[in-house]
Amino acid sequence: MVARIVIAAPASGHGKTTVATGLLAAFAARGRTVAPFKVGPDYIDPGYHALAAGRPGRNLDPVLVGEELIAPLFAHGAAGTDLAVVEGVMGLYDGRTGGGELGSTAHVARLLRAPIVLVVDATAQARSVAALIHGFRTFGDGLHIAGAILNRVGSDRHEQILRDACAEVGTPVLGVLRRHDAVAAPSRHLGLVPVVERSADAAASVAALADLIAASVDLDAIEAVARSAPPLSAAPWTPSVAAPVAGRPVVAVAGGPAFSFGYAETVELLTAAGAQVVTVDPLHDERLPDGARALVVGGGFPEVYAKELSANAGLRRAVADLAAAGGVIAAECAGLLWLCRTLDGNPMCGVLDADAAMTPSLTLGYRDAVALTDSVLAPAGTRVTGHEFHRTRVTPAADPTSPAWAWRDGRDGFVTGHVHASYLHLHWAGNPSLAYRLVAACA
Repeated sequence: MVARIVIAAPASGHGKTTVATGLLAAFAARGRTVAPFKVGPDYIDPGYHALAAGRPGRNLDPVLVGEELIAPLFAHGAAGTDLAVVEGVMGLYDGRTGGGELGSTAHVARLLRAPIVLVVDATAQARSVAALIHGFRTFGDGLHIAGAILNRVGSDRHEQILRDACAEVGTPVLGVLRRHDAVAAPSRHLGLVPVVERSADAAASVAALADLIAASVDLDAIEAVARSAPPLSAAPWTPSVAAPVAGRPVVAVAGGPAFSFGYAETVELLTAAGAQVVTVDPLHDERLPDGARALVVGGGFPEVYAKELSANAGLRRAVADLAAAGGVIAAECAGLLWLCRTLDGNPMCGVLDADAAMTPSLTLGYRDAVALTDSVLAPAGTRVTGHEFHRTRVTPAADPTSPAWAWRDGRDGFVTGHVHASYLHLHWAGNPSLAYRLVAACA
């Protein structure tokens, strides 16, 4: 089984992404074949991981796919690699609200039987760092915190105090990053700016992280910790769920800067179901791929590119024509906004009789949902768990007669003809029949 390590922290903001991305890039520079993973429903960090590793960044989320799939999905993504780096989410023990350990970094580390390296922001801390690390080591049963990487250390004297404190609780210090060593990545209302929007300078940032981590972290010690992970018995996940649909229908999948949120397994599932998957960039492509019988539009930042999306009248018209002709469209979150009549006053595709606008408030969280209407994705009554993450609001001209989903706090989305659109992000590996049903609907 591949060597593996989990990069965790006491809380968000301690430097997990810096360390995980830098480790991936530094090990790749050493000639290792590395596999990148991210705990939770994050779409942006895996983009940086993929740039560093040279292979897709994948998510491990027990809430969305079920804990029984975590090891198989890991084995699928890590196949043929030397070393896997798993970046955690939030603090080590932070999971789904009200769910205890469920969905936390600790949960995934336990499922993978993986050792943990704790990244600790040491700003304004001295010997107290020992109490913090000791608390994290003793709080959870069955976890192995193999060492710490200290971030934002102020001076040689500060470093020595911290090292002495860690020695008191028997925790090896595997690396030290100084405050002036930070490699900045731009951010905005939903986190870091995705790699696809800043490809040139993102590559430079990742290269700088590789140099920083190689100079600041004991890579040999990290690799030794990763290789200490015990065997993990798990058959790799496979996207095949049934005999492929005949005819290889063309399914367009939106990509590019405006629609960069998606899971690698989505395309794998569509392909296994028999589709010929072709990427379309709504910022630049003026028409759908030839013969396209379906369109899948995931999440992203259409609000940032509303004027450019609106200016692409040819593609907006092609999407509206596809819907009118009975073509299959599955859209979530950003895709939902693009299908509306307008977004912040800018004309969109007009497939849905609704208008979208930015709001100051963040809507965030897991949702246990049930399908209210038969659709190209699921029959009515299907139960799923998804994730909602946006700062927008969609206002329909009238109450939807066929909403897509219902959950405790209300209803969401639209089903009209062969169009399914909602705010709910789904990880299709947890519900592989979604892909098969969509491709079958093309036939």
